[in-house]
Order: sequence, then C-alpha cells, then structure tokens
Amino acid sequence: MTERASIPVVVNGAAGKMGKEVIKTIANAEDMTLVGAVDNKPDILGQDAGEIAGCGALEVPILNDLQSVLVLATQEKIQGVMVDFTHPDTVYDNVRSAIAYGVRPVVGTTGLNEEKLQDLGEFAEKASTGALVIPNFSIGMVLLQQAALRASQYFDHVEIIELHHNQKADAPSGTAIKTAQMLAEMGKTYNPPLVTEKEHLAGARGSLADENIRIHSVRLPGLIAHQEVIFGAPGQIYTLRHDTSDRSCYMPGVLLAIRKVTELTSLVYGLEKIL
Repeated sequence: MTERASIPVVVNGAAGKMGKEVIKTIANAEDMTLVGAVDNKPDILGQDAGEIAGCGALEVPILNDLQSVLVLATQEKIQGVMVDFTHPDTVYDNVRSAIAYGVRPVVGTTGLNEEKLQDLGEFAEKASTGALVIPNFSIGMVLLQQAALRASQYFDHVEIIELHHNQKADAPSGTAIKTAQMLAEMGKTYNPPLVTEKEHLAGARGSLADENIRIHSVRLPGLIAHQEVIFGAPGQIYTLRHDTSDRSCYMPGVLLAIRKVTELTSLVYGLEKIL
C-alpha cells in the first residue's frame, strides 16, 4: 500500500503573526509540506521560513514574488494549496492568481466584498478549482454564530460589537459582517425603532448592516480578536461572546480547511460549510 503524497502548501503573509502560526502548524502536520513562503517585509527576504516562525529550519526561503512561488507549487505531484493571511488591498489579486495557476486558495484575510467574492466564485468554478474563504477559523466562533441564529427566533433586538488589535486594517471585521449576514437571512428585520435617532457624532451608532443590524468596531492594543452578539428584550439581555487569547485556536480550522479544499471544485464561504 503506497503512502498518500502530502499536500503542498504555500503560505502568503508568512512573516505575519498568523502566517508564522500557520507555518509552525504545517511543519507539525504529517500530511502537509511547506513548499513556499511569501512576504513583502524586506528585512526577512531570503531567510528560512521555519526559522522566522520559530519552529526550526525548513529549507524554504521567504520570497516576495507570489507568482514564482505559485509556479513552483504547480510542479508538485498533487495540486497545491495557498493559505493567505495578507492584507485586504491585495487579497483579491492573490486569490485570482492562485486559481489561475491551479493552486487552491484558503483565505483568512478579510475585506472581500460581495462583488469580489462573486467574481472569484465564478472564476473558481470555471477553473474547477476549489477555494475557501473563511472569515474566522475558530470552531468557537462558528458555535457562537449558530447560537445567535437560534436566539434570533426569540429576540427582535440585536447589536454586534467586535474588538480587535489596532493593527487590523479593515472594519467591521469579516466575522462580524458574516454574523450580521447570517442573522439577516433569518427572514426578519431587527431593532424596530421607538424614537427618531440623531447622532451628534457621525458613527456613534456604529455601521448599519442589512435588516437594521448595527455593528460596532473597537481597535486597541492588547486585544486579539473578540466578538459579542447582544440580544435585548423587555426585562432581559442575552449576550453571546467569543474571546481569542492565542492565535493557536485558529489552527485546527486552518488544517481542516487545507484538507477540505482539496476536495472542492468551487468557492465556499464560511467555516461552518465544511464542518
């Protein structure tokens, strides 16, 4: 019986906090091999990705040319996977490039709007290439969202607060937007107004998502990633909260996504779709 070839993985955003965590996780996974690492930080270019991640030498240098690394990934025995934790400004082009080269993207970078997601979905389907866009890789967050959907059957008032570190570029978070979308799809409009509201400072009431759901964003050093979904009714408040204390909590979801994307031929959005 022959052993199954390991999944070749490229990490884009390799020197970032999430990228380094992903590299350590892949190095310890028996069914995966790191074949490429990409980052644009000039001070670490050419250095060993494993050394930068703190897991020992992996003999994979960090490069700043995604196209070249994707070409290398296509030379492997089986179809490769690109894990992307980069920046909202570049993620769309990164994913398109991966699909064009036949490398399946697993995307943790948030900031893709509905139009770009639809375009990438059509592109992936035409190429028969699997792709996963995951706003949050935490199993706990998926459970929070499921609990919120159940609660929405009994509460008409809800607001979302998301709190992240102050190096996060986009707001609201992709997770908060996804949570609001899921609630909006329940077939009801929330927060029926009782008064005519007036903001004395623009944005005081947060951003307004579909079906009248408010999202509030907090950015502070010391935070990692946190979200509250707060339901209200006369005489009671029901709060669902998820807190991240270490980025290792995302790694089981990342591993699951890498394995599952190899079975797909189109784009799938959300971790709950592959659980």
